Amino acid sequence: MDFVSIRIITGNVARLVEFYEKATGVPATWATEDFAELKTPSATLAIAGTRTVPMFAPGSARPADNHSVIIEFLVDDVDRVHENLTGFVADFVSEPTTMPWGNRALLFRDPDGNLVNFFTPVAPAAIDKFAR
Repeated sequence: MDFVSIRIITGNVARLVEFYEKATGVPATWATEDFAELKTPSATLAIAGTRTVPMFAPGSARPADNHSVIIEFLVDDVDRVHENLTGFVADFVSEPTTMPWGNRALLFRDPDGNLVNFFTPVAPAAIDKFAR
């Protein structure tokens, strides 16, 4: 089994796709006006509109209602990324902070309120874990 993507259901696909394109620098590939993907070398962030939910199971997902998942991206320099996102991201939850497990992390919310973590390994064990 391979983990390949996470999908966000939103009431405004274009707005959320534009946000993630700008925040990550990854261009989206659009399949329909209700579905786009941002593909990175290790995983894909899929963004789908509410009209796609009934295709799976009516009422099974609600937009802008995530209170448990953090979407994480490995970046080369989280402090530089923070500087670049200042003025663009409206809701920083925490400034870059070095976590006990060795990653320097920046936590913010996307326009739908989903938590997003951009992080850079800074401790030797964390650097080794994410060596490319």
